Amino acid sequence: MTKDIEKYDCIVAGAGFAGAVAARELAERGNKKVLLVEKRSHIGGNSYDELDDAGILIHKYGPHIFHTNLARAYNYLSRFTQWRDYQHEVAGNVYGKLIPVPFNLNSLHMVYESEKADRLEKMLVETYGMEKKVTILELKKDESPELAELADYVYRNVFLYYTQKQWGLAPEEIDPAVTARVPVFVSRDNRYFQDTYQGIPKDGYTPLFEKMLDHPNIEVLLNTDIKDVLGFEGGGLMFRGMPFSGTVIFTGAVDELFDYRLGQLPYRTLDFLFETYDMEWFQKYGTVNYTVDQDYTRITEFKHLSGQVNRNKTTIMKEYPRAYTGAEGQIPYYSINNPANDGLYEEYRQLTESFKDFHLLGRLAEYKYYNMDAIVFRALQLSDSLIDKEEH
Repeated sequence: MTKDIEKYDCIVAGAGFAGAVAARELAERGNKKVLLVEKRSHIGGNSYDELDDAGILIHKYGPHIFHTNLARAYNYLSRFTQWRDYQHEVAGNVYGKLIPVPFNLNSLHMVYESEKADRLEKMLVETYGMEKKVTILELKKDESPELAELADYVYRNVFLYYTQKQWGLAPEEIDPAVTARVPVFVSRDNRYFQDTYQGIPKDGYTPLFEKMLDHPNIEVLLNTDIKDVLGFEGGGLMFRGMPFSGTVIFTGAVDELFDYRLGQLPYRTLDFLFETYDMEWFQKYGTVNYTVDQDYTRITEFKHLSGQVNRNKTTIMKEYPRAYTGAEGQIPYYSINNPANDGLYEEYRQLTESFKDFHLLGRLAEYKYYNMDAIVFRALQLSDSLIDKEEH
């Protein structure tokens, strides 16, 4: 037991982007012996990808498209992968017609007859300028009734039902502040993201993680709950029954860590239905959002993302959002942030303050939404502070 304790300087819970980046940084720059503990049978967290039975590279936990304006995050991951230049486009299926999402000038000309579309485009460009994202709240406040009508069209046909499905809300329960941010993009750029750096790891996300965690100072322990090796009783941390005074980075659900003693933090989860077809392509776009009908929110076709060539098979995935109950096999994907839930989270966070050198990192541990690039950057920042603290 004593030998085990002396073997590790740091214990990291979770092998997604948050934990993997922190583990690599502490092992490499900090020269620390790191034990990375992962509850699942694989590394990569929700970014994990694998070949399905048809040989199609699928994202098991939903589509992951890397995009960022953070050069440090992009350059860091570029150490472990080459990139496939992929510019993601999303279409909304509005009563059978596919229009670019976010709603833009191309969408405008697809839903209005030519003369009206030309008139609306002229008004948008003259009022707001090209390449601007104008919220529907701004359009509703415009003195032109036609621009207000456009805002209402986007709200009803692109935003409303999709958001109801995603969050399980009635229209009157949808936060007006969220509605107000829905954009109309005064542009002919159909890309979903306009970030400087965009792409998909050339060989997939899993090989990226394998390279990141391939370091002599890192040991990975799969199929293991952090509570099986680390005890949290009595205000001190116990590693396999003995006091542990090293650094701990926790990326899991903080309410689960404390056995839900203050109540369960609410999340939305997703059910994924994978379907393989004997055809080259199922749809024209990587992702199609179903904004006015269907129980699912969107369909992703993975070959668009990976660039795989297979003329005989293709695999799609339908997403069905629902409330997270904590049942076996459910994954908490999206925190439901409101004052009550954030207050409960804060109570849980305060419980961790009794642990020395214990750090919460990531979507679950911080109860907030992070894109991949943001959590990579956040993990680098935390690593910087821990390494700088050690050096001083």
